[in-house]
Amino acid sequence: MIAVENLTKRYGLARGVEDLTFHVAPGEVFGYLGPNGAGKTTTIRTALDFIRPTRGRASVFGLDSRKASVEIHRRTGYLPGELRLYERMTAEDHLSYLAELRGGVDRRAIADLAERLDLDLSRKIGALSHGNRQKLGLVQALMHRPELAVLDEPTQGLDPLVQQEFYRLVEEIREEGKTVFLSSHVLPEVERVCDRVGIIREGRLVAVEHVADLKAKAVRKIEIRFAEPVPASAFADVAGLSDVRVHDSVVRCSVTGEMDALVKAAARFHVERLVAEEPSLEDIFLSYYGEEPADTSPSEGDGS
Repeated sequence: MIAVENLTKRYGLARGVEDLTFHVAPGEVFGYLGPNGAGKTTTIRTALDFIRPTRGRASVFGLDSRKASVEIHRRTGYLPGELRLYERMTAEDHLSYLAELRGGVDRRAIADLAERLDLDLSRKIGALSHGNRQKLGLVQALMHRPELAVLDEPTQGLDPLVQQEFYRLVEEIREEGKTVFLSSHVLPEVERVCDRVGIIREGRLVAVEHVADLKAKAVRKIEIRFAEPVPASAFADVAGLSDVRVHDSVVRCSVTGEMDALVKAAARFHVERLVAEEPSLEDIFLSYYGEEPADTSPSEGDGS
C-alpha cells in the first residue's frame, strides 16, 4: 500500500529524514512511533507529495507519489498534524465544501461520524476548542471512506471517551480491509490499535516491529507494597527483573516483557497494592537501543 525507498528530505543544513526504507501492507494498521521532532510529519508529507524529497522515492497504491499524486490524494484520507481550517465557516459548511471538492460524499456518513465523535456541526470553526477541531479533522479525513487513512497524531486533544470511539473506528476500517498509517508518540495508543510499528529517531528509521515484539522489549517500572516486610531473596532470581530494591514491605523493580514471573513471586505474600508504570517512549529507546535518545527538538519543516 505504501512503499518508501531511501527517502531523504533535508532543509538546507537542517535534518529532515534520512534514507527511510519501509513498506505498509494492504489492510494493515501501521503505527509510526517517535518523539516530537523525530521526522514523522516530514515522512508523511514527503510520501504524499506535499513536499518533494531530496532523494529517494515513495509509492502509494503502487503509484509513484510524484507522478500520480492527484489519484493518490483522491483515494486517501489525510489528517495533518497541524490542522488548518476555515475559521469563519461552520463545521458543516466546511465539510460540505470539502465534500464537493471530492465530487460528492454521502451526507449520512458525515452525520454518523460527527455523532460518534460528539461533534456539533452547527458551530463556527473559530469558536471550536482544540479537541473539537481535531474531531472535525478526523471527520474530513474519514468521511469518504478512503482506501488509505493517513493520520498524523490523530488523538491529540481528544478526551478519553472520544479516543475510545476513535479506536473503534480504526478497528472497523481494518475489518473492511482498508489501511491506516497512524503516527504517534504515545506508546499505549500504538499498542492498542496497530499491527506493526516503525520507530523513527532523529530522522532515521531504527526499527520496524510487530507490536507483540515491541511490547516484549518494553521495560515497566513496578512498585509492590506488601502487608508485612518481605525478604529480598524472594525476588533475587525472578526472570525479567532488574534494578530490584527491597525496603521493608515495599519492592521496586523494572520488568522486561511479561510480568507473570513477578506476579507469581509476589503472590506468596500478602499484596496490598501493585502499581505498574507504563513505559515512556524514552524508556522504550533505553531498553531497545541501550542509550538515551539524542536531542529531539523539532527540526525545520517538521511539525511532528
